[in-house]
Amino acid sequence: MSHRVYKTSFASVYPLYVAKAEKKGRTKAEVDEVIRWLTGFDQAALDDQIARKTDFETFFAEADLNPARANITGVVCGVRVEDVAEPLMREIRYLDKLIDELARGKAMAKILRA
Repeated sequence: MSHRVYKTSFASVYPLYVAKAEKKGRTKAEVDEVIRWLTGFDQAALDDQIARKTDFETFFAEADLNPARANITGVVCGVRVEDVAEPLMREIRYLDKLIDELARGKAMAKILRA
């Protein structure tokens, strides 16, 4: 099953992640740090994904996903992330949850499951 969000460009959603974090006193650098932790991209590769306007499907396909992401639990958009069956949707929800935790003021070490 292919959701419309899979074909949405990551670049179109990225500014919303940054805005959500900045509204709560966090920084774009912290958003990037969280995304890099999850995806394994370095800053140049992350910037390249944004510049290329890759969709979420490609974004996650090209990522070297952090195995510790399985420790991300909780509810985002009314759904428990660990219960999302569709693999790509679960990756998107993991990212949503990390941004949510950042915006709620959680310590970076806890967000990064350090």
